[in-house]
Amino acid sequence: MIKTALSLIIIPIWSIVFIIGSTLYYIFMTLFGSKNIHVISRILARIFIISGFQWFKIQGKIPDKEKGPYLYLFNHGSIFDPFMIIGAVPHYITGVGSKEQFSWPIWGRLAKKYGLIPIERKKINSAVKSLDTLENAIDSGISAAISPEGTRTKTGEMSEFKKGPFHVALNTGITIVPIALKGAYEAQNKNDWRIKPGIIITKFGQPIEKKDFEKINIDQLSLKVKKEIQKMLDS
Repeated sequence: MIKTALSLIIIPIWSIVFIIGSTLYYIFMTLFGSKNIHVISRILARIFIISGFQWFKIQGKIPDKEKGPYLYLFNHGSIFDPFMIIGAVPHYITGVGSKEQFSWPIWGRLAKKYGLIPIERKKINSAVKSLDTLENAIDSGISAAISPEGTRTKTGEMSEFKKGPFHVALNTGITIVPIALKGAYEAQNKNDWRIKPGIIITKFGQPIEKKDFEKINIDQLSLKVKKEIQKMLDS
């Protein structure tokens, strides 16, 4: 009852802030390009988090941009996740998102303008082309963030990891940075429209460099990353 009552207050506030912030952000991206205004991206991401009545924390060592690019791999449990990633990473990142997201009002236009890459996971050829596009971005020096689960968990536990992100890592030799998003599922999840005020944390794990995975296969690399994320979630 309390959670429902709070959500009836929080959601209208969050929606108004999101609409106003998104409109301003779209204008900034049109004028200056998304790659050149990441400071604004971080500020707005944190404002969106705060307006959802969440206290945002960052833990772990943030990788040095100059030693990148990086492939940030994170667990996916909440609508807060993209804001937790952008709000924590101090430089521009691209990524992939399900194709249907690009047809959503406001968010779809933002995602396209920002530079996210649409992916149809159920169509193999299309998905491969999307990952090829991502690899080209990485080869040009752009970092990326992907959830290996592909979609938000329905249970709070990490779902089975897809192989796509690990093909990208092996093909490009990019340094992987595991990220644990803590508290986000409890704040808001796929099974419940309501929002629970609380603390959400973006925790950076130990980078996994090319030399650490070039002699193992995709399944072993996937398990290695999943264990690292789970260890951070449990700590």
